[in-house]
Amino acid sequence: MEEKPTRRPAAGQTRRRGAALEEAILQAAVDELSESGYAGLTMDKVAARAATNKNAIYRRWPNRLALGIAAYRQLTTTVPLPDTGSLRGDVLELLRQANRLWSSPIGAILRELFAAAGGTSELVAQLQDQSGDAAAAPWLTILGRAVARGEADPETLHPRVATVAIVLLRNEFVVRGVPTAPDDVLVEIVDEVYLPLVRRRGPTPR
Repeated sequence: MEEKPTRRPAAGQTRRRGAALEEAILQAAVDELSESGYAGLTMDKVAARAATNKNAIYRRWPNRLALGIAAYRQLTTTVPLPDTGSLRGDVLELLRQANRLWSSPIGAILRELFAAAGGTSELVAQLQDQSGDAAAAPWLTILGRAVARGEADPETLHPRVATVAIVLLRNEFVVRGVPTAPDDVLVEIVDEVYLPLVRRRGPTPR
């Protein structure tokens, strides 16, 4: 079978390699994902937008789903960290930020990716950011502030504890399939589950 010619850079364009090419491919995938959703994301379209060839993409991401997940993570990396002065206020604001994000077209992309992953644990972990510290970091930061203020027990400074609220909210979208979570659900998660779990307890009676 005849090999397709490699796409050449336009006149005056420097051939990109390494990190520069990877960044261009990922940005092209982000743009395609934002415009067309996962259903419209194809290796051909990304290659054309990045002015490269599909082999360059496959060397970095083995399939369309892996590229879609990488693009989604790139799309959702920047979230301002609230500092309201109280743990309750910070947790509620982080949940409200996530609720707005997941209720937007980006949330629809997330559900498409979860469906495409089909329960594959490694891919689902990447979508949930459970394979690294990135997702837990803001929650550990606001919980650490609460510990310093005496609002939370130091023993609760653990990623699994710190992220309980966001996991419960994510379940509303992924498991129950809601298009958006009412604010009273967010308040319930904070007041009925999160704060009782992490609040500072007095000494155990002897």
